[in-house]
Amino acid sequence: MYEVTLKARAKINISLDVLRRREDGYHDVKMIMQTVELYDKVYMRKTRKQGIFINVNLRWLPTDDKNLCYKAAKLLMDSFQLEDGVYIDLYKKIPVAAGLAGGSSDAAAVLVGINKLFRLGLSKDQLAEFGKQIGADVPYCIMRGTALAEGIGEQLTPLKAFPDCYVVLAKPDIKVSTPWVYKNLQLQNVDKHPETDHLIEEIEKNNLKSIANQLCNVLEEVTIKEYPVINEIKRTLIEQGALGSLMSGSGPTVFGLFDDKNKAKEAVAYIKNNGIAKHVFFSSIYNPRG
Repeated sequence: MYEVTLKARAKINISLDVLRRREDGYHDVKMIMQTVELYDKVYMRKTRKQGIFINVNLRWLPTDDKNLCYKAAKLLMDSFQLEDGVYIDLYKKIPVAAGLAGGSSDAAAVLVGINKLFRLGLSKDQLAEFGKQIGADVPYCIMRGTALAEGIGEQLTPLKAFPDCYVVLAKPDIKVSTPWVYKNLQLQNVDKHPETDHLIEEIEKNNLKSIANQLCNVLEEVTIKEYPVINEIKRTLIEQGALGSLMSGSGPTVFGLFDDKNKAKEAVAYIKNNGIAKHVFFSSIYNPRG
């Protein structure tokens, strides 16, 4: 095998709870993660020339060791002393710094791609161990599907597949710093935490409406106060027929869950026409088969 094309899919948070701040500065979390159909395209091929060569459709993104794809490729290539090089062409569709794990998913795809191209024979669990060295979301992006994430996000428990539904994703034209959000989170002032265990029960029952009613992300306490447009998008999605709406990760992307395809598409058109968000996508839940 000399080339491979992979889909690096986005994730959303069905719930996100922060339990405590750790002594190392990180936070212990408990959250339900879900993959959606929106994806970046990652084309990779082996080269006789040694090195890692990256091309990205967004010219302002780095293509050196500041890029997570570069870090992922270098990690495996150094670990296994691979002599050939690799060319990576990254076509980004997932918005950058959006709370959708786009960069982590791209890095996960590169780990999978190197494993295939160089026939390393690594299992998903082994790839996930390498992924932990790149970022907390990378192991999940290798697993994909529906999962409970604990620790700093790297402790994963697969869950029953999430109910099929349509997902509208809307990112306003703002940038949110994840470290800033966590730094400003005052856990003692958080009024509402997700009922994560009950959400898992409802996922097992395939009860989409109940799940949508219980969407909860404690980081909204920080981000919405600073950027009220996030709440405006949530409200708009509900008005347009979403069963439930939530900010994903530390933001600023907001998603809505729909059981009606036409309503979801109409919501996309409404948000675009009214300029409420810079990036708007019609998508759906992605559950790996087999």
